[in-house]
Amino acid sequence: MAIKRGGPVGGWKAGKRADLGDKRYRSAWEANYARYLNWLKATGNIHHWEFEPDTFWFMQIKRGVRSYLPDFKVWESPTATPYYVEVKGWWDPKSLTKLKRMKKYYPDIRVDIVSRKEYNAIKRWSRLIPNWE
Repeated sequence: MAIKRGGPVGGWKAGKRADLGDKRYRSAWEANYARYLNWLKATGNIHHWEFEPDTFWFMQIKRGVRSYLPDFKVWESPTATPYYVEVKGWWDPKSLTKLKRMKKYYPDIRVDIVSRKEYNAIKRWSRLIPNWE
């Protein structure tokens, strides 16, 4: 996983999306990734997904970044171990610290990163996905 620092990219349109059950997403990228997951589910490529269901706490940390809330939790099949997905257009120091601590305190939890490269690869399917922003 290559993490690059930089300025914001990819629409910062926070808000609810009617087509996504009126859940509040922080960006167009998050909303589009949710639509992509819906499409993967409809085509039988994943079983289930949830938006921000789990918070991971870093109990050993007394100051600074003490928790991490991944964007998505995904199950590829009913019996598969779920994994998490973080949609990130840019990285600030706090975001980098969260992922570093996640790796340290929860090494067995898989977290995939969707940055610009991965998002652009997914975007190729956008014409097949309704309501893409």
